[in-house]
Amino acid sequence: MALLMVAGAQAQEVTLKIAHFLPSAAPTQQRVLQPWCDDLKKASGGRINCQFFPAMQLGGTPAQLADQVKNGVADVVWTGPGYSAGRFPAIEAFELPFMVKDATSSSRALWQYYQQNAQPEFAAYKVLAFHTDGGQAVHTAKKPVKGLTGFTGLKLRTSTRLGAKTLAALGGAPVAMPPAQVTEAISKGVVDGALGAWELVFPTKLSEVTKFHAQPAPGVAHPTATVLTVLMNKQKYDALPADLKAVVDKYSGEPLVERFGAVFDDEAAKARKKVGEIGNQLSTFSATEVAAMRVATASVEEEWAKQVGEKGLDGRKLINAARQLTGTAAAGK
Repeated sequence: MALLMVAGAQAQEVTLKIAHFLPSAAPTQQRVLQPWCDDLKKASGGRINCQFFPAMQLGGTPAQLADQVKNGVADVVWTGPGYSAGRFPAIEAFELPFMVKDATSSSRALWQYYQQNAQPEFAAYKVLAFHTDGGQAVHTAKKPVKGLTGFTGLKLRTSTRLGAKTLAALGGAPVAMPPAQVTEAISKGVVDGALGAWELVFPTKLSEVTKFHAQPAPGVAHPTATVLTVLMNKQKYDALPADLKAVVDKYSGEPLVERFGAVFDDEAAKARKKVGEIGNQLSTFSATEVAAMRVATASVEEEWAKQVGEKGLDGRKLINAARQLTGTAAAGK
């Protein structure tokens, strides 16, 4: 009987319900999560399968994905911790102004930062990966954003609390909304454009309603970025037999972080090329303009350090750790 029970446990099959907020055609599913699932299936001899629920098909809003996976509505989610404002304060450091230069290097830095500084706030989950969106460009419908004064009065969609504070410090008017609503809001004139990662531009048809795009030069940190994560239900993971846990572990963590970074940088390069091909205008902020923006947004960092300090965290220490890991301490880098 004991041998039969062991054999049954070893032969256990599992289907992971994976939820996220983008369309199924988005690179996140097609180029990262689906290949990750394919690896799990192959390495487990077909015993691990995935079922995708894109575009919030399980209901709720992107801000509720962290609870959906915690409560077992989904087994795995891809989401932004910052969508649940104030809930995961330590990890927010990577959403501070001019922290993120690209997806590959910042995602590696973020994974190290999480392991060193933010594990306690994710103790309720099995964390499979962290990454950044590589930094957000400015996408506008009617006029280009040129330098610091270009933001004045512009209503732009922002994805996170710190993104909103950064835009406000630059003189803009932040508007919060899920990615799925942005294109329609721009087409109706509700907002003038959006701060957003290049990975979103074509899957959400943002390219069809914006004509102007602006960002820092390559190797220069962006005004704002979004932290993203793959979280697994802890009980679901704990219930797996040891050999299937080993498969999940092998293809998650650093390998999955690297995959996200490479894909997001590749998608950004392709999207930048493609917007030019369809006749949109892509401009670059000069070093002088970026320096002025950094001065204008310095208060965001100071305010954040104070706020997380009230939650018992050493904000200045966290900022220094993030800037050291990303190499963005010096102005203009």
